[in-house]
Amino acid sequence: MILPRDFYARPTLDVARDLIGKVLVYDSRSGASSGVIVETEAYIGEADPACHAAPGPTVRNEPLYGAPGFAYVYLNYGIHYLVNAVTEPEGSPSAVLIRALEPLEGEALMRRRRARGTAQRPDDLAWESLCRGPGNLTRALGISLKDNRRDLTGSVLRIEDRQLPAREVVWGPRVGISVGVEHAWRCAAAGSPAVSAFKTGTRASRRRAR
Repeated sequence: MILPRDFYARPTLDVARDLIGKVLVYDSRSGASSGVIVETEAYIGEADPACHAAPGPTVRNEPLYGAPGFAYVYLNYGIHYLVNAVTEPEGSPSAVLIRALEPLEGEALMRRRRARGTAQRPDDLAWESLCRGPGNLTRALGISLKDNRRDLTGSVLRIEDRQLPAREVVWGPRVGISVGVEHAWRCAAAGSPAVSAFKTGTRASRRRAR
């Protein structure tokens, strides 16, 4: 089942937690690929200095102010595409960054994409590292700026609930930022080999951190 819009029209930390164990799917011209979401980060409003909405509305961050359940894809440092799910009611600029997946479908395609332009062979890439990190997962799935503003509730880029077993989660500080680091707004599936290194965190299967 594709997640409905009201799933995203909730507090961002709730969405960040509840996306763990859901499946990100992308149907490209080269084929379908998907992975189980095992790591997310919340970015919440203009008061969050690490959120793209911090300076107020701009052309770039316009999707954050729109309806929930749409993709916000941007180019990070001119190198990596990052994919986010817009959350909360329209006009409340917030989103969840999808940071890591456990590959599920289309693994061979993911390997070819990740190895392209490198000295690595597709088969040399470790399964757990294929979609570890937000830039790696978009490259593995073939997500780019053309997918900005895609409707996650009904397009080639979507998130599904496949009723997979519930995962215990860990909360910790966000990474790759220099402001807003005091917030433990990174959520991950405890024990998943595809998750980025966690220096600190609180185990909580249903509890969230503020």
